[in-house]
Amino acid sequence: MTRPNIDIDDRLVKEGLKLTRLKTKKERINFALEELVRKVKRRKMVKFEGSEVWEGALVV
Repeated sequence: MTRPNIDIDDRLVKEGLKLTRLKTKKERINFALEELVRKVKRRKMVKFEGSEVWEGALVV
């Protein structure tokens, strides 16, 4: 695992703490990345709903 040196918006980090109660910056950043990946995957799957490729329904 790499340890990048990046500049993160402190306002977003603080807001992330209020919304999630995750204690460390690492937890909040990992959570945000997991949510990003989940959201993008879901968006890509929606393209297949109603097509011959997808034979199901997406339920949120």
